[in-house]
Amino acid sequence: MDFTIPQSLKTEHEELHAELNKAAKEMGEVGKAAQSVAAVLHPHFLKEEEYALPPLGLLSPLAEGRLSTAMPAALEMTNRLKGDLGQMLAEHKAIVARLVGLTDAARKARKYAYVRFAEKLVLHAQMEEEVLYPAAILIGEYLRLRRQGEASSSAI
Repeated sequence: MDFTIPQSLKTEHEELHAELNKAAKEMGEVGKAAQSVAAVLHPHFLKEEEYALPPLGLLSPLAEGRLSTAMPAALEMTNRLKGDLGQMLAEHKAIVARLVGLTDAARKARKYAYVRFAEKLVLHAQMEEEVLYPAAILIGEYLRLRRQGEASSSAI
């Protein structure tokens, strides 16, 4: 069984990226503020898509009791996420701080669609912190426990 980022999360990231790219093409302060957000968001998204989100593709199979030959790779990813969690959260703070600048610029320019976009991106970061990152880490902990249980069973 292979695992990939759940399509709903991948689509959401693509949509957020597209909206930010549109804002970055705006003239004036809105475009500058959006470019500032993009400068910190893009490398962060790359890290998420490399190792924070793919383990979530195992949620449904694991909930159904199906184990995967991909467990070692998923465990490596979740270990990396756990080790990098402080940095990932710091990046969220930097992104949110720059989104405040985008929100201010968009309000001044009366471009309220970008205000809503910034609010949506803040909620996305919050959801990652409250749900997705902990879920990915729990997948790793579950896989580690399963591996330890299997090792104990084979020793009997």
